[in-house]
Amino acid sequence: MKIDEKPDADYEVVKIEEIGLVDQMTGIMILRSLEGKEFHITAFSSEVAGYIAAFMEGKRQELPTIYNMLEQICEESELVLVSVKIYESGGIFRANLYFSGRKDVVLRNYRASDAIALAIFYSVPILVRKSLLREPEKRDSKNNHANKK
Repeated sequence: MKIDEKPDADYEVVKIEEIGLVDQMTGIMILRSLEGKEFHITAFSSEVAGYIAAFMEGKRQELPTIYNMLEQICEESELVLVSVKIYESGGIFRANLYFSGRKDVVLRNYRASDAIALAIFYSVPILVRKSLLREPEKRDSKNNHANKK
């Protein structure tokens, strides 16, 4: 995907609506499309949830080592992350990361939570396969585990 390329018709741009923890070890986030449809993702580490929340608040001082390594590789290769696409594969949410630069590169089949963290860090679009988006569920605010962002 090139920087000026229109998004794939099978995908829709989403933003993080809420992020939080299910328990001490497990993150949860709700992604929402411009049309108001939602995609819920759980079963990722509380550590990644913490990084995403920090990145959303503009806190970028503590970059995980693996993200820092990717940043250095991109700088040396003159690549820039331009978008992230989330999809389901075998019941697991995965992501493709699209880079542009001297040459276009697609990194395929990575953890969706890490890809979302990188998308937030670099302020690039997050796209979710339309078939994963659902109408919002009614939520009782008393039982809401996530923080609205």
